[in-house]
Amino acid sequence: MNQQTPSNETGRIVVVGSLNADLTIYTERLPQPGETLHGEGFTVNPGGKSANQAVAAGLLGGAVSLVGAVGQDSNGDMLLASCSAAGVDVTQVNRVAGVETGVAVVTVDAAGENSIVISAGANGTLRPADVAAAQAAFDGSSVVCLCLEVGLDTVQAAAQAGHDAGATVLLNLSPYAPVAPELASLADVLLVNAHEASQFLGGEEIPAPDAPTSDWEPVLEHFADRGLDRAVVTLGANGSVVLDGLAGSEGRVVRIAPTKVDAIDTTGAGDAFTGALAARLAAGDSLYTSAAFASVSAALAATKKGTQAAYPDETGVNEVLGNKQ
Repeated sequence: MNQQTPSNETGRIVVVGSLNADLTIYTERLPQPGETLHGEGFTVNPGGKSANQAVAAGLLGGAVSLVGAVGQDSNGDMLLASCSAAGVDVTQVNRVAGVETGVAVVTVDAAGENSIVISAGANGTLRPADVAAAQAAFDGSSVVCLCLEVGLDTVQAAAQAGHDAGATVLLNLSPYAPVAPELASLADVLLVNAHEASQFLGGEEIPAPDAPTSDWEPVLEHFADRGLDRAVVTLGANGSVVLDGLAGSEGRVVRIAPTKVDAIDTTGAGDAFTGALAARLAAGDSLYTSAAFASVSAALAATKKGTQAAYPDETGVNEVLGNKQ
């Protein structure tokens, strides 16, 4: 499938959700239950799925507004500074008194794989009323980017605000939770990994990474039965699959080959994919072209330690895309 030339025009992206301080320790391998291991380094970095997605989109040229909440503490200061440095508008991020900024405790092994435990902190204070208070950010927006690291009632309010504004609602079902049909129906594009796709579809078996594209046709149909015509399923080191029931026959199911890199830290790579997907959709690119761009962005993000500090800019992604063509 031929890749389109990226558009130079971009609409506004609204990201609603979480901001966390990532407390990361690096080890040779991840511990077993009850096991204590020696670590090889410790860092405190800006993170949180929504903040990561906003920064990723901002670094790639997106015009981004972030709606969320942090505490009145040094971690909140760090997060707002990191987002602002990427060009993200943080005027709709609340500073909440008496509540600490959200925290993620991250362990990363020598292969770059990770385990993460989050404590919501100020993220747990984000309510539908905060979405309503940020209405000006939604007006005229092109893409509204959502994940499930804040309350589902807040996510649904943001999806409704995006839908009412005529924006493309991009819903990332991570960390996975069952969602009401009303929320699913508001999503224009669903972004899931293979495990999340299976859970969303009631335990349906997802085709193997090397399966022919024809095996994905039933998956596309089952998403459509749930009110979702377009989805992107990420397959980790095996690339991704774009399912687009609104495309022509040749574009209904399209595989995106992985970008081969030496992974150092995969923490936040999925958020890099989501932010890049939002940035290119806001620029007017097709779902396939946007996902191909996002695939490279996520791969490059895994080549450095940390999350936001590891995210590439548009020049870096386009250089890799040019070499692949």
